[in-house]
Amino acid sequence: MNKTEPKEKPAKKAVKKATKKTVKKSATKKKLFGPDIYKRDKHGLLECVDYLFNEDGSVNWRAMIKPEFLYPNKGWFDMRGQQVPSSTEGLKDNQLLIMLGGIKDLARLRGFHSVAYDARNVEEGYVTARCEIEWIGNYESQSDKVCYEDYANASLENTDAFCEKFLETIACNRAFVRCVRNFLNINIVGADEIDKSPSTPSKESPSKSGSAAPITPSGLLEKNLRDHHNIDTFDGLKELLRDLWKSEKYVNESVKNWNDFSDIPAKEARKLIGILSK
Repeated sequence: MNKTEPKEKPAKKAVKKATKKTVKKSATKKKLFGPDIYKRDKHGLLECVDYLFNEDGSVNWRAMIKPEFLYPNKGWFDMRGQQVPSSTEGLKDNQLLIMLGGIKDLARLRGFHSVAYDARNVEEGYVTARCEIEWIGNYESQSDKVCYEDYANASLENTDAFCEKFLETIACNRAFVRCVRNFLNINIVGADEIDKSPSTPSKESPSKSGSAAPITPSGLLEKNLRDHHNIDTFDGLKELLRDLWKSEKYVNESVKNWNDFSDIPAKEARKLIGILSK
């Protein structure tokens, strides 16, 4: 009588078959395709990103900042005689700084068509820059594209000895940071925006009138008007603003509430400096 091999048990056979399928599936698994990472859905959001939202349904861009791009604002703590924390945990927005890399990452997440700069020398040792970003449309903007611009400056008074050699670059970086974070409602100051000048007082070159050069945006606007446009009063600025309004070069309803140079918001002062430098 011939001996016959025992039949393979059904359970064992099923496991063997499933193992073969798994091996075959792993061998044919599709490799990561770069362009898939940048695919956006019908709402203009990246499909591969888990977004966080505010109660009103808008994207919480502040919450989308990666922790590695944040660090304690040393100046904030030094000014108050407090020890600088070793981590960002529990710190408020005004106690933090965001790196340029974090701003670039947010811009990539939001999506944009183009970035344009216009840097001009208002005077020796001072540069103002305008950054305009054409953002892609998404469900928040309800349009195919939306443009936003912002201004920043770099001068011998707010940069250190190294940065003063690259005032145009510093001004453009600052304008880019302001443009992104203001458009996305980020209240954390960019590391590129803070004053990099030494803490010790430096010698300031006198203006044409003999007074020290102002370092506030409204003060710089006042000095620019006096030195380059022969306007030394606020009433003179008012007349200039009327002309700018008529030519549609600068239209701002809040101008009627300005009674002195100190009433001009920093952002508007930078805009006017940029316009007057053209």
